[in-house]
Amino acid sequence: MGSTLFAVLLPIALALIMFGLGLTLTTEDFRRVLRYPRAAVVALVCQMVVLPAVCLGLIFLFGLTGALAAGMMLLAASPGGPSANLFSHLAGGNVALNITLRAVNSVLAVFTLPLVLALSFRLFLPDAESIGLRPDKFAQVFAIVLVPVAIGMVVHHRRTAFAERMRGKVKVLSIGVLALVVTAAVAKNFATLTENIGPLAAVCLVFAVLSLGVGYFVPKALDVAEDQAVASAMEIGIHNGAIAIAVAATVLVNDTMAVPGAVYGVLMNIPAAAAAYLMARRARRRAAEPARAV
Repeated sequence: MGSTLFAVLLPIALALIMFGLGLTLTTEDFRRVLRYPRAAVVALVCQMVVLPAVCLGLIFLFGLTGALAAGMMLLAASPGGPSANLFSHLAGGNVALNITLRAVNSVLAVFTLPLVLALSFRLFLPDAESIGLRPDKFAQVFAIVLVPVAIGMVVHHRRTAFAERMRGKVKVLSIGVLALVVTAAVAKNFATLTENIGPLAAVCLVFAVLSLGVGYFVPKALDVAEDQAVASAMEIGIHNGAIAIAVAATVLVNDTMAVPGAVYGVLMNIPAAAAAYLMARRARRRAAEPARAV
């Protein structure tokens, strides 16, 4: 099952996930950057610059090497995951900002992913052929990340009622497909996982916690509104492990690089759920303060 899924079903699975994202997007979601310029710029800089640097530090701290280290960097460069909207909603975040950040970051990832991977290969896989800026690899990343999103947006524009009816079903199906992809990635690389489970699980958990922290506290320090900081935390803290797995297995043809994305896809739900609970409780407490004062 593993070989067949990774060769055929994995690209289809990711295409479904990204198509589902496209069904929720309109051009207004991109223009919304102008409505939240500070929050959008801060979040995108954190996502594209700060988090790869944080991830690189954790790799050296926990002693990851080779393809696993490169796979962590690939994960760090991936845009937000499909469950970020749900966690943001539960935490009282600005879900519209989540949608905008994911839309913009999905476009930018086509350019930033090859750059981060080129650095990763130079540092951790110097004898391997890097994705770099090779046109064929760039085209594959573009096809995996953006083409299904664009198709979903076209469907939304031309068949709005159909898109509205389908997007909830596609979202549920996407989450199920994502779980299947993560499970298959773990099963296919079980030996590698068991040999490195300690440091890899630690890196993934710490990285998830730091991603959530950076996504929340950096915007707050720069006077971003509370609900926008919550949205930023969830969008930055929940990476799209499916993209990392798909790029590793299909574009780079390196299954070992897919393992960090699979491990993170499971473990990130723990700190994300805890953060959503704490942020929601904080929001309820803040909402109750005026009532007490009266």
